[in-house]
Amino acid sequence: MKQALRQAEKAREEGEVPIGAVVVCGDKVIGRGHNRRTKLQLATAHAEIEAIDKACKKQGSWRIPECELFVTLEPCPMCMGAALNARIGKIWFGAYEQKGRSLTEQLASANLLNHTLPVTGGVLEEECRNILTSFFVQMRERTRKETQNESAND
Repeated sequence: MKQALRQAEKAREEGEVPIGAVVVCGDKVIGRGHNRRTKLQLATAHAEIEAIDKACKKQGSWRIPECELFVTLEPCPMCMGAALNARIGKIWFGAYEQKGRSLTEQLASANLLNHTLPVTGGVLEEECRNILTSFFVQMRERTRKETQNESAND
């Protein structure tokens, strides 16, 4: 998870929502990704998608059941779908997405594509939550200052 947190830091440095992911096979990281939706202007530019894509290329297969995905925030339905399609062996995530928790659990256990996906949340939860919380606090503060500057210039 610490590797995924490093990816989240990269996203934050780029002004993106700080979400990071890594795919691990055995004891080796074979795919890394971080959120790039704003930079690329792509709805699908999530950390998990990038990490899974890189891992599949590295393994030479779209099926990577021997691999595990580590992500700093609970995966969204799109990313869960990608993990299921790639036949990822297990997902580990840090912070819980308050709006999607039950959906993640439902997707993981639904036996979609003849594949169930074990999911464990709360790994380094505080660190994963803190990077997101501090990012949004900074964004709100920046927006507040910009609004104040605009009001002062009127």
